[in-house]
Amino acid sequence: MYRFLFFNTILSPSFLFICYFNYHAVSLHKKNIVAEYPSVLLENAVNEFAKLPGIGRKTALRLVLHLLKQDEVDVEHFAEALLRLKKEVHYCKVCHNISDTEICEICSMPQRDASLICVVENIKDVMAIENTRQYKGLYHVLGGIVSPMEGVGPSDLEIESLVQRVANNDIAEIIMALPTTMEGDTTAYYIYKKLKPYQVRITAIARGVAVGNDLEYTDEITLGKSILNRVVFEG
Repeated sequence: MYRFLFFNTILSPSFLFICYFNYHAVSLHKKNIVAEYPSVLLENAVNEFAKLPGIGRKTALRLVLHLLKQDEVDVEHFAEALLRLKKEVHYCKVCHNISDTEICEICSMPQRDASLICVVENIKDVMAIENTRQYKGLYHVLGGIVSPMEGVGPSDLEIESLVQRVANNDIAEIIMALPTTMEGDTTAYYIYKKLKPYQVRITAIARGVAVGNDLEYTDEITLGKSILNRVVFEG
């Protein structure tokens, strides 16, 4: 009986009318939200900024309004910098780092140890390692890591060019400085298998407890690797 009353209620003309009215009210509200910008030019600029990673529409609007307050010359310099970046930037033919020339500054420095190559995921990793001022070798930027979920395979990365560098040069050691994730470990293992036929030492950066961290806040995997990769204490 209750089921009969329920179906009669949802199929009644008044109920269907309310659903129809609410649907169009929501649609109209969405259209009003989209059309809330007083200028089409403003909306177009917001749409372009909102395409950037990590930038929502509110942040995009704030950035656009900030640019509108700037002098025209400053905005022109901003736009010109982006255009020149896109048109004139190079990727180093040796390590695939971003450069203003065909060979990047790091690869061109004779003071660097050319027998040492640090393999990283992207350009940000190069900058991070360089900021430590502890590494004096060269780099090889893969341009990503193997990730089947995202459709990225070994052929999409600069792995073959790394193999060619090892085959054609006197390389003593390859340092794997890849993310400590399943994808990073998979990529490192694939590279290890590709380089196995060559007489080259393959190492990985140490994984351990960060300086200043308490053990109780360290995850079990990191803590476990820290114990396994312990070093001799020197006073």
